[in-house]
Amino acid sequence: MIRTHARARTAGAALAASALLLTACGDDGDSAAEGGEEVGSQDADFLTIATGGSSGVYYQIGATMADLLADELGADTSVQATGASAENINLLTDGNAEIAFTMGDATVQALDGTGPFEDDPREGLLAIMTMYPNTVQLIARADAGIESVEDLEGANVAVGDVGSGVELNAQMVLGAYDLSYDDINEDYLSYAEATDQMANGHIDALFATSGLPNPSLTELATNTDFVTVPIDGEGRENLLAEYEFFEENIIPAGTYEDDEDVETVSVTNHLLVSSEMSEEAVHDVTAAIFDNIDRLHASHAEAESITLETATEGLVVPLHPGAEQYFEEQGVDTDADAEDADAEDDAEDETDDE
Repeated sequence: MIRTHARARTAGAALAASALLLTACGDDGDSAAEGGEEVGSQDADFLTIATGGSSGVYYQIGATMADLLADELGADTSVQATGASAENINLLTDGNAEIAFTMGDATVQALDGTGPFEDDPREGLLAIMTMYPNTVQLIARADAGIESVEDLEGANVAVGDVGSGVELNAQMVLGAYDLSYDDINEDYLSYAEATDQMANGHIDALFATSGLPNPSLTELATNTDFVTVPIDGEGRENLLAEYEFFEENIIPAGTYEDDEDVETVSVTNHLLVSSEMSEEAVHDVTAAIFDNIDRLHASHAEAESITLETATEGLVVPLHPGAEQYFEEQGVDTDADAEDADAEDDAEDETDDE
């Protein structure tokens, strides 16, 4: 279900601008969080959720979230298939989405003006919560002879959509092993396109950064033999040392066709929200999600990791004041996580190699 609400967004933007002007003139409304984050007065009547490719985990969870918010808030909601993190941040800051799924690394790059946001940093990014870890998955055809990241040299490799979180991670992983696009034949493909090309023998390997299992890879396993290539050793240590948003992780045996756990890394996902939305609106959105969390959990196995207890862990941007209000009502400590977000903001050179 994909709809656009251009007139509603225009009206919301105008209301947000008015609210910010009132704040600047000393209005005592709820336009600013305790930390100084200014927000607008847009309501939750129209909500576009920017996710990822239609065959990915973001889209599955986002579609359920859209239905949930429509039912609970009476909102006119839509879920938008996108190139994921970088595109979603652009949609959010350009006023073309109200809620966006992003990975922590892309969000840091947007703050710092690096990577796809080179010399164009984004301000005012606010979060509803952190969700679950996105696992970096490197998949190779079983007959391609690729058993390590170094074996990608000279191979045909799908690195994700241009500017997507997958592509950002592909560059980072290659760089950690002293490789670059100069050493491979890169192809910018969505999950669905990449798996089709691998099934047809045109792609030797692909990067996927998503929850586990990735639906496209599960489908690929029905007709194509492949292996999960480990991201381990010195290369992984380089990644962990250079980028604070990466964490050690494994792809459990049996996730796809592997008999043993496979070492890799992961990045925490964020659910961002437009700063044009009011405190009351975001409070209601946050409450609707967590008051019906079982419904969201049923959307995908990874969604089960979304909990009230962990919703403020690993934040790289401040909470929207509406979300912060909800979490404080539930007894969730948000102070330490605000400090974590500030620490991430100070890490301006983490992604300078992009």
